[in-house]
Amino acid sequence: MRLRTPCPATARAWTVELRSHPDGITLVCLHCPHDNSHVSPTSARAAALAHLARHARTDLRASHLRICQCHERGCRWHPRHRGCAGPVRLLLARERGGRVWRLADACTACSAATEQAAVVPDTMLASPQRPPDAVHHRRRQARGPGDRIRVAEMLSYLAAALPHSISAEARLIALQCALRMDSRMRVRLPMGVLRSLRLNIPQPWRELEQARWLRTLHSTRPGEVVAELQDPALLGQSPSRPDRQHAADWALRAGHGARTAGEDTLLQLTSIHLAAHSDPETGRGQAEADRMARECGVEGQDLPNALDRLATIGSLTQWQLCPNTGDVQWSCTPHNPNRTANADGCSSFEGKC
Repeated sequence: MRLRTPCPATARAWTVELRSHPDGITLVCLHCPHDNSHVSPTSARAAALAHLARHARTDLRASHLRICQCHERGCRWHPRHRGCAGPVRLLLARERGGRVWRLADACTACSAATEQAAVVPDTMLASPQRPPDAVHHRRRQARGPGDRIRVAEMLSYLAAALPHSISAEARLIALQCALRMDSRMRVRLPMGVLRSLRLNIPQPWRELEQARWLRTLHSTRPGEVVAELQDPALLGQSPSRPDRQHAADWALRAGHGARTAGEDTLLQLTSIHLAAHSDPETGRGQAEADRMARECGVEGQDLPNALDRLATIGSLTQWQLCPNTGDVQWSCTPHNPNRTANADGCSSFEGKC
């Protein structure tokens, strides 16, 4: 007789619903039946994400004690796929146009098959730790994951936190803002940074304001843009601010190849995504095609065209789409995957694994 491993007493799956109310919107949590709260329409999404993050922080577990909650519920959160596989991740999913938000443990396969969802990195839930005052005078060491991982995790989070209609320009700004914000959720971006991204200044900020993800503030200093982020879940980032700023600078360098070639912001963002998911020694990487398209703000059918253009300008040496798995595999130049090169030495192709 086959024995089934019992499910943990407290399942790591939480759901909140935003319901219309005469006085605004009511945040209803299925796990807090006596704690329904009223929120304003402008802060409803941020309140839902912050509420889910609090649940996750109070139920931290070792990886070997976590199970796929999607599988436990018959995998009804996504279309059929070949079965559960891979490490268990914390998945943030949006349903009913943003009226329902769910945070749950899910295996890699279920995470990839779930629509309108993104993996929430564990570093978003850990509480930041300040170094003791007695050692402030010492040379500080970077804590937490490296720049690549920080950027990859933030791109994954923004894929769920921002509406799908947000342009690549706005996503580039959101990435810089999220990594550079201070403890008051404010950020100052010098105009030099924005010019280096070659952005149309007013429009991407307007998109993020309309999505209620940030609001711009009046700046007393010329030559900078000041904004206040309205996504409280970003306060859970564990890396200290200098480490996050270093990662933001790394992202600027990762998109340099596409900028110097005069390409658009979509290729900048795709180039950053590829660099963040590439092995620094070999330059090789692999990712789910649909998830890559969602994080880069591009339609799935347009992704091959973007990869071909990156190969033409030398940011990629080769790439291939595996039809059996739906994964994209690529190869960049080791150690410096975003250098600009002549197209003669580069090739792109779609093939079979």
